[in-house]
Amino acid sequence: MPDRGGGPTGPRIRAGRPSRRVRSLLMTLGVLAVLGMAFTMFAGFWTDWLWYRSVHYSSVFTTMLWTKIGLFCVFGLLMAVAVGVNIWLAHRLRPPLSAMSMEQQSLDRYRMGIAPYKKWLLLAVTALVGLIAGASAAGQWRTWLMWVNGVPFHQKDPQFHLDISFYAFDLPWYRFLLGFGFAAAVLCLIAAALTHYLYGGLRVTSPGARATAAATGHLSVLLGIFVALKAVAYWLDRYGLAVKSSDFKATGEWTGLRYVDANAYLPAKTILFCIAVICALLFFATLWRRTWQLPVIGFGLMVLSAVLIGGLYPAIVQKFQVQPNEQAKEAPYVQKNLKATREAYGIDDAKVTEYSGQSTTKDKTKLRDAANDAASIRILDPNIVSPTFQQLQQMKNYYGFPTNLDVDRYTKDGKDQDTVIGLRELNLDGIPKNNWINDHFRYTHGYSAVAAKGTEADDQGQPVFTESDMPSTGDLPPYEQRIYYGEKTTTYSIVGGPQKEIDYSDNNGEKTTSYTGKSGVNLDNPLNRAAYAVAFNEPQILYSGAIGKGSRILYNRTPKERVEAVAPWLTIDGDAYPAVVKGRVQWIVDAYTTSNSYPYSSRTTLGDTTADSLTAANNNRAVVAQQNQVNYIRNSVKATVDAYTGDVRLYQWDTQDPVLKTWMKAFPGTVKQKSTISPELLAHLRYPQDLFKVQRELLTRYHVTDAQTFLTGSEVWQVPDDPTNKSGNAVPPYYLSMKMPDQPAQAFSLTTTLTPNGRDNLSAFMAVDSEAGTSDYGQIRILKLPTSKTVGGPKQVQSQFNSNSQQNIAEFVRLIRGGDSEIEYGNLLTVPLDGGLLYVEPVYVRGGELKYPLLRKVLVTYGGTTAFENTLGEALDKVFGTSGSTTSPPETGTTNPPTSTNPTVQQALDDAQKAFDAGQKALRGPDGPDWTAYSKAQKDLKDALQRARDAQAKAGQSGSGKNAGGGSGKGSGQKGN
Repeated sequence: MPDRGGGPTGPRIRAGRPSRRVRSLLMTLGVLAVLGMAFTMFAGFWTDWLWYRSVHYSSVFTTMLWTKIGLFCVFGLLMAVAVGVNIWLAHRLRPPLSAMSMEQQSLDRYRMGIAPYKKWLLLAVTALVGLIAGASAAGQWRTWLMWVNGVPFHQKDPQFHLDISFYAFDLPWYRFLLGFGFAAAVLCLIAAALTHYLYGGLRVTSPGARATAAATGHLSVLLGIFVALKAVAYWLDRYGLAVKSSDFKATGEWTGLRYVDANAYLPAKTILFCIAVICALLFFATLWRRTWQLPVIGFGLMVLSAVLIGGLYPAIVQKFQVQPNEQAKEAPYVQKNLKATREAYGIDDAKVTEYSGQSTTKDKTKLRDAANDAASIRILDPNIVSPTFQQLQQMKNYYGFPTNLDVDRYTKDGKDQDTVIGLRELNLDGIPKNNWINDHFRYTHGYSAVAAKGTEADDQGQPVFTESDMPSTGDLPPYEQRIYYGEKTTTYSIVGGPQKEIDYSDNNGEKTTSYTGKSGVNLDNPLNRAAYAVAFNEPQILYSGAIGKGSRILYNRTPKERVEAVAPWLTIDGDAYPAVVKGRVQWIVDAYTTSNSYPYSSRTTLGDTTADSLTAANNNRAVVAQQNQVNYIRNSVKATVDAYTGDVRLYQWDTQDPVLKTWMKAFPGTVKQKSTISPELLAHLRYPQDLFKVQRELLTRYHVTDAQTFLTGSEVWQVPDDPTNKSGNAVPPYYLSMKMPDQPAQAFSLTTTLTPNGRDNLSAFMAVDSEAGTSDYGQIRILKLPTSKTVGGPKQVQSQFNSNSQQNIAEFVRLIRGGDSEIEYGNLLTVPLDGGLLYVEPVYVRGGELKYPLLRKVLVTYGGTTAFENTLGEALDKVFGTSGSTTSPPETGTTNPPTSTNPTVQQALDDAQKAFDAGQKALRGPDGPDWTAYSKAQKDLKDALQRARDAQAKAGQSGSGKNAGGGSGKGSGQKGN
């Protein structure tokens, strides 16, 4: 065989060494990989800059960027220099000759091995620790900006009498500096000790002294710095007691000083501070004494003192002084906690009024009239009727409504009307054919708002629309109807270029449009296209012919993410809602300033406190930053996002909030003054739900202002579970125009009920005035029910509804559920009325294959009397025994059945209308509901609808505008306005 290893027949091939071509290829690939990673990082930075510039908040981007760069460079350099100098010093202080021992002979090999690379190794180590320290410091940009720009609260804490700003703005920064100092001291100590050991300054097994005098002095100084920092930590810990959280059996989680903190921990921290200072001086004295004896003794005494004074002594005080008479000892500190918590959460001015829970008026006619005056009772539940809006107003499959609609106020003929409103947004899942062009160029926006009266339904149970169809018409003033920014718009679109967009369809066919707004980032620049191709991982952006002159890319399109991006120092409310303001659809977003460092104020976790049955079913309604723990919150900013242009505006709302003033100093020009809010916008601002939920949770305990009562826990309330479902989640608050007993007229309010802890009867009814611009805005009113008698709570009232046999409720539910239909209970509204409480609940039926809810019944109870009728007016008349009341029920809309050009379909639709009318007649029988006739009518209705669908499918009709399931807006159940 030939000699493959070489020999006389040929040259020997050197194995393992790649050829020059392979080496060039590998180098090229390596360079390309580095360039690729560099461009990917650049693309992220560049697209962020372009986006902030497009929304005119480039100052936010540059302020954050330069702050992070500054902190990274300063603290990274400080750490690198500190570690590097100590390594260099330890090397310089090495002994000239190493001891003759096996240990030193082993280390000689390492010393010789690293000798040629000492400088490079030093540079690598210092660079690594510098990068890590710098990256950690850059994450503290919020802490730095708050410290630099902090403004005083002009309030002092009750223990140390320092301004609250010290705890909110200064103390967090001092703690960061202290933590950085500890990290630097420990790293320097480790690096110096290793260097001394490597070069013979420290010896473990060698004969003679364990450390040279130089190493002893060096390490003693570093240990002295560490102990000095510990002394500073003890001193700061004194102030930290005012914001410290601890478990307190009597009240649960506790923030602030208790008796044991003020009388044991506080003096202990002061004593430990003094001991640590003395111990640090002993370490520094080693520079002259060159012995570890005194420092070691001092350090041991400090550790022993920390155990005895800092641990054992407070435990003894708690055991033998506090526990035998806990309430008397803790009461003064509980009082401080009560005051601070109520101030920090804005509940200190809540008005608590005793309320009997029982009417004293015998005149039923007066009560019936008072019921109309007490509230504009909303029977259209925005959390249920979205499928109804979808069925009647979707128009095309590529449109959709949010799961939860919103409640707002609009004025007609000088009167405010509670209105349920939703936007017809883009739904990419409904596009006929999904591809890149359709998803991002053709289908780019939703179209128009749809609104309905909150207090009415027509005789089919459908909403009475005040704005409907497409383009929409109705009560709203003319406005830009295209919706490019919305809650369901989560993908990017490229608009304004050669590719036309689908606008809407009417009887004349499909309409197209081109975006004319200035929003988004221009893609004329090849660099921009390349950056977005990388950022969105979509190479077609770079070379697609659909992108041309004038093309702009729109992204970050949901209102909450836009506000969060331009104001990263705000916490965003979970519910953004649309309003038509001055010819534009504006998304209104409530935003909060928060702090976790308000002395003595109890903490809460936003995600837990704001959770309810709605957020459990729809996470889009959850507050942003759910895991944040806070003990101070203000609704300081009202933000708007234009649904067409995407313009974001931040308005100062709480003009007294020091936290907002601090951020306005840090980001000047980003928040507009409150005086710039237009009257048209002001009319649609409301009290935010998440703030209200936080406040109601705190008020379950902190409605009490007396420390002794608070400590007994006898007055603790709870937020009841939602009685309309079995999820076990809290009942959501409801917007409602209503009148509290001390109010002269109805006001748009946010309301909730509260029950005793562990029980279902009613403890209190709580409402906050949500009419922005009025002097009473934000005023919390609590009607406290007597503890001596039982007033039914939401769960008990719901149970009474479900089990009531006299009103045929159970029979109605059984019949509906026995067929092809489902019962769905709407919001259980509570209204104070003449000393008693009026409960109202709409009942919806989802029937047939379409499964969209229609209002079929209204449940009302007052003073133990329950009514279950077709309309609210009829139910109120029956409860108060006033048939033919002096005040007529609200007028309902007329019904025009849907039509079709296909005679077979039209015949089926006519049969469906007859069956529906027969069912309604059966429900309104002179002797009560005729359930047999109603059941037959429902069956006939289902059969007719099925025949209509089959005929439509056979005829090939599109069914986009009019179908067997419902009409197309006003022609399908709306009273003309």
